[in-house]
Amino acid sequence: MTINDSHCHFFSDTFLQALGKQSGMGNSPELGTQVARRLQWDPPGSNLQLAQCWVEDLDRNSVNRVGLIASLPGEEDAVSEAVKYFPKRFLGQFMLDPTCPDARDRARRGLGKLGLKVVCLFPAMHHFRLDSDESMAVFEIIDDLDGAAFVHCGVLSVGVRSKLGLESAFDIRMGDPLDLQRAAHSFPDLPILIPHFGAGFFESTLIVADLYPSIYLDTSSSNSWIKYFPGMSLKTVFRTALDVLGPRRLVFGTDSSFFPRGWQNLILETQRIILGQLEVPDENQELILGGNFEKLFPV
Repeated sequence: MTINDSHCHFFSDTFLQALGKQSGMGNSPELGTQVARRLQWDPPGSNLQLAQCWVEDLDRNSVNRVGLIASLPGEEDAVSEAVKYFPKRFLGQFMLDPTCPDARDRARRGLGKLGLKVVCLFPAMHHFRLDSDESMAVFEIIDDLDGAAFVHCGVLSVGVRSKLGLESAFDIRMGDPLDLQRAAHSFPDLPILIPHFGAGFFESTLIVADLYPSIYLDTSSSNSWIKYFPGMSLKTVFRTALDVLGPRRLVFGTDSSFFPRGWQNLILETQRIILGQLEVPDENQELILGGNFEKLFPV
């Protein structure tokens, strides 16, 4: 069975340097390495070295392709470099804040010159509404350039920021999946991926995805948001999502990020067990774990 992971973070030296500067650790050429050691991570090295590390780990786990996210505005060049080294293994994705003055130019550059395919929006992090005019301008560019949108809805926490003592002033009210109706209606052929089953906004996510067939759910991470719903389990989440949307609208992901932890095989094994318990046919499991990603993002 081919495994494709739609949701991983590159966490390059560029990313770590930016966090180091935010946390007041200085501005030395070795800042990225210093931050990695403080986090007890392997230093990422060059973009080529980190890309090779990823490929070796994917090979160990028999993973075909992954979507790599540039996790801070400005890291997209590093992810683009990794994609150019291994175009058959990585799908490039990048974070964008639609409220920034250069957002439209950066969207065009990322989807054009840099060869990336997915624009990642974090409304709770950057404090914007998904149905605002600024957001719609970005959705229009994504649609024009045949890209896709990754939209983080629901609860949001960034563990690396907490470990470095950085404030995370997120406003989860901004991450309402129902606000995607304007974009999904205006651009019906634009694929929109909502990670973590909506991360706590499960009901609203199912409603908007049921209304608009261009919306997909990614299954990534431990989905710890389930704790807010007494009696709910990940098995219940999968069963309900399959009942409402069917197997062609779920896309496997792990939310893997740093090394030495590497690619999170436990996420895959847990979800495979659940799919087996639900007696999901093999052909539908293949769609969820790899096929839907391949159809959305062919090499």
